[in-house]
Amino acid sequence: MAGRKHHHHHNLHSSLSRRDEPRLSHSSSSSTSTTALEDRITTRHREIQTLLHDNQRLATTHLALKQDLTATQQELRQLSAAAADVKAERDAEVRRIYEKSLKMDAEVRAVAAMKSDLDQVRADVRELAEVRKELVEHLQSVQSELALAREDLKPLPIIKVDIEALRHEIQRGRSAIEFEKKTHANNLEHNRVMDTNMIIMTREVEKLRAELANAEKRARAAMVAAAIPSPGYHANNPEMGFGGITYPQDSYSMHQVKVVAASMLRFKVVKPESLDPRWG
Repeated sequence: MAGRKHHHHHNLHSSLSRRDEPRLSHSSSSSTSTTALEDRITTRHREIQTLLHDNQRLATTHLALKQDLTATQQELRQLSAAAADVKAERDAEVRRIYEKSLKMDAEVRAVAAMKSDLDQVRADVRELAEVRKELVEHLQSVQSELALAREDLKPLPIIKVDIEALRHEIQRGRSAIEFEKKTHANNLEHNRVMDTNMIIMTREVEKLRAELANAEKRARAAMVAAAIPSPGYHANNPEMGFGGITYPQDSYSMHQVKVVAASMLRFKVVKPESLDPRWG
């Protein structure tokens, strides 16, 4: 700093010396008076003092400016650090905003897709609303038909009771028909057996009649033979007579008993209870 002041003062003195040389040479040549020279020296001295004062003032100003420069540089460094921090914050903010913009862009695309889906959903809702309207109309029609069907079904319990009664009547009729069938089959079988028995009895009666006729013929012949005396008759032996032939007592009655017993053995009346149950 002192070197700069000395260098500046030397330059100023040199410039003043160069400016005074023509004047001195002119004054020496014209033999000016010493008073004028002293006045000039005094004037120059005042000018030098003024310049020195200005130089000091400039040095003070320079020092102040240097201090201001140092402070400014310090502030500039602080501002640079702050600017770096601000830049870092700004970069971080820019990155955050960029990422946010990317996210918002993705959200916008998603919203656009959702808008498309929403439009489709709205179209589906309108279509479903039309379908719902048709279904409501159809439901109202079905409800009307159901109400009519309920009106028609009101006598259904009575009809069910009548059907149940008819079912019981039909069941009783079937039971009666089955009973009639069984009875008819039993009667047919009984009639068949009776017819068979009647045929057998008729045959037996015919046989009895024939045997009775033969017995009557033999009895007549015996009576005729008894009316004619036999040569072998003896008064003392009443068992001997009519040629010595003896007859058993009541032979006709014994013969009829045997015939009837044989007929009863051959003839059996079949009762309806003894029939095969499978016929019923």
